[in-house]
Amino acid sequence: MFARQAEIHQYLRHCAKKYGLLPAIRFGCEVAQAQYDEAHALWTVTLTTGQVLQARHVVTATGQLSRPVYPRIEGMDSFQGHVCHSAHWDHGYDMKGKRVAVIGTGASAIQFVPAIAGQVSRLTVFQRSAAYILPRPDGPYAGWRKALFRMLPWTMKLHRARIYAQYESRAIGFTRIKALMNLAVGVPFKGLLHRQVQDPELRAQLTPDYPIGCKRILLSNEYLATMAKPNVHLVTQGIRRITPTGIETVDGQHHPADAIVYGTGFAATEFLAPMTITGRNGLELNTAWRKGAQAYLGMTVPGFPNFFMLYGPNTNLGHSSIIYMLESQIAHVIRCMKAAQRARASAIEVDAQRYSHFNATVQARLRDTVWQGCKSWYVDANGHNSTNWPGFTFGYRWLTRYASLDAYRFSPPESVAATGATVTAA
Repeated sequence: MFARQAEIHQYLRHCAKKYGLLPAIRFGCEVAQAQYDEAHALWTVTLTTGQVLQARHVVTATGQLSRPVYPRIEGMDSFQGHVCHSAHWDHGYDMKGKRVAVIGTGASAIQFVPAIAGQVSRLTVFQRSAAYILPRPDGPYAGWRKALFRMLPWTMKLHRARIYAQYESRAIGFTRIKALMNLAVGVPFKGLLHRQVQDPELRAQLTPDYPIGCKRILLSNEYLATMAKPNVHLVTQGIRRITPTGIETVDGQHHPADAIVYGTGFAATEFLAPMTITGRNGLELNTAWRKGAQAYLGMTVPGFPNFFMLYGPNTNLGHSSIIYMLESQIAHVIRCMKAAQRARASAIEVDAQRYSHFNATVQARLRDTVWQGCKSWYVDANGHNSTNWPGFTFGYRWLTRYASLDAYRFSPPESVAATGATVTAA
């Protein structure tokens, strides 16, 4: 039910080939900047190679979880062993029999720690904060079930609807009735912890000390059991520095290591960085966002015509599928482009008042959620939650597909001919 990386990768390549996307993709290209030319209603996109492209529309699809973050620890460059970030996994490095140190215990570590624990001689996991973990309803689909799905496709849709409803219902606890979080998450977590970890001291170390839902709730059947293995050691002391041969904690203890894996996540609140996006009158997007990233429906910002973001501000979830949100956004972008085409408009841009009202509403609703008042990657340095959507995904889909396009201003056509191309940065 939870496909592994290789299967997901194969599916993506299959779709790219099936739908003829490959000829339109330029691999190995990085966008340095994009600047709007108001006189011609065009975006000029410059690659890091110096190559320049022009397009009527620009869609950024870099998402929130694309730029790996490394911690700032003294001596990181002095380590003489192997180093990698979980997002840039080195498949050529053989960990068999090695002493491996893992820094970070979030959604990345919960996937790779159980996978490598059986290979290494010693696995030392450095934890800053514990995570709430739920059992993952995983396992291969039985042959009879797959046959049933093929013969009666409606049964597959019914199964899919059940999965959607199961996860979507959790939004009630995240965004409406926070007291439900203990019943839905706290009780199952404690049960899983007691079944898989016998040592009371280790159980205490693996028990979070913050409100449920404040940080990402994780799914795993193996992580807690892995932490109880004899060759796995959990360290909750803070890291003082990294040495040429290992990691030294604040209590003075030195933990030798042959390799360090950083499972320290992504720069989720630094949207579109390191690209420089410049809109009308030389306005840079980071300047427009000096008080925190925000966008109308998470996609558009005043002063940046014909510019759309996928997985932009406040479109992340704590309970359901981001793919569902992405499908809603893609449909909305196409809807806007078709409306501009019908209106023979050279540019489409969100109204500043509608933009402000929408984001004020989002922030007001976020104040009643489990994410308010706690420290996590959902919140930036100013305490502004620029990542999460404070409601149901079906509500977001309704807004993107059926809400009036009166929130947008359509500019009249320019006399200068311009390309109708669209550039998507992914």
